[in-house]
Amino acid sequence: MSQITLYLDDATQVMVDQAAQASGLSKSRWVAEIIRKYASHEWPQDCLNLAGRFADFPLREDAPPAPAAADVPRLGF
Repeated sequence: MSQITLYLDDATQVMVDQAAQASGLSKSRWVAEIIRKYASHEWPQDCLNLAGRFADFPLREDAPPAPAAADVPRLGF
């Protein structure tokens, strides 16, 4: 198991201490859980479960075309 050193300001250290204590985890375990949660490149299962749940959700090919933006007068040089 590898180790890292974190340099935290006092306010952040207090937040880590409080959050770890509230979750019943050691500070190391709490930080590791946060890293796993936010460094993951996978969608959470709750999000994946929503796929296809909205029958009236328009797909890009079903959406009406966007109106063309009017051009603005240009300044000459």
